[in-house]
Amino acid sequence: MDFYTTVLRKSAGYWVALCLENGLVGQGVNQEAAIKQLNEAIAYFLSVYKIEANIYYPSLTIEELDEFLAVEDTE
Repeated sequence: MDFYTTVLRKSAGYWVALCLENGLVGQGVNQEAAIKQLNEAIAYFLSVYKIEANIYYPSLTIEELDEFLAVEDTE
């Protein structure tokens, strides 16, 4: 897949980027760093996904997205 949907939020002083298509996350001190970490996680996952036959690749559920968005910022 060449396109991913990402949701960003700030939590405990860090930015967290969540990929809706696969549930992977990246974290950084700013939005760009979080997205960079997420891109690296996706690239690594896809490299493993190509060689491993039994990896589950689910999309995020609405309930999981709601939980991600509902976490309060402790900053």
